Amino acid sequence: MTTALKAKELLIRAVECDQNGRILEAQTLYQDGIADLMSFVSTEPDDQRRKGFLTRINEYINRADAIKSRINGKLMLGKVIAHLSINENDTGHDYDQIFGEYMTKKTIEILIEEPYLTQNYQYQNLIRFLELAVTNCSQLKYIRLITKQDATNVDQQRTNLGQIKADLERRNVAFHIKYEDSLHDRRIYLSNGYIIKIGRGLHFYKASNPMYSIGLTNYKYRKCLQTDVDIWTNSNSTD
Repeated sequence: MTTALKAKELLIRAVECDQNGRILEAQTLYQDGIADLMSFVSTEPDDQRRKGFLTRINEYINRADAIKSRINGKLMLGKVIAHLSINENDTGHDYDQIFGEYMTKKTIEILIEEPYLTQNYQYQNLIRFLELAVTNCSQLKYIRLITKQDATNVDQQRTNLGQIKADLERRNVAFHIKYEDSLHDRRIYLSNGYIIKIGRGLHFYKASNPMYSIGLTNYKYRKCLQTDVDIWTNSNSTD
């Protein structure tokens, strides 16, 4: 497939996602399509055709910027509807028990901002969350993960996340990974209007001790680290 055809395909899909309310996926597709179209235009010898392409590119950039503003607005605005304080060594706080009720069939997209994904237990926590997502969110189509790059073992991190991506895509869920080394926020945005903010992100469980004991796979039996959980909703939330 030529660069121009690839760009066209990406941008058509971006418009479709935009129209269907899948704004996270639309934003990614717009960005990728614009990049490919810019690459094609840079080699276009005809001035008139190049100007035409640049006009279209600006239109797509404006659409992508509008989506970015919508996403930022959803993340920044809203009100707290539930608060939970988890004390040191508490048990009974599996992800499903804390926020599973907000992850519904109307959740078609999820944004996960989790800075730290470098250790085995951190990948296990992510998988546990994703298992809950594919179980509760039957119409889930797209997940975007934003995390920091593992400075000590970037290849292993990419391999691990690549395996997760491949598995989700076999389940017809697109998985986009973005690395931001300045990331500090820990929050999860659900496209049905709920935002989950956890002080420690996904990683508030203590190690199973001894390893082969109750709580190894069922997190409601795991002891926790102290943290706070807030559930936010914006005006567009739907149950």
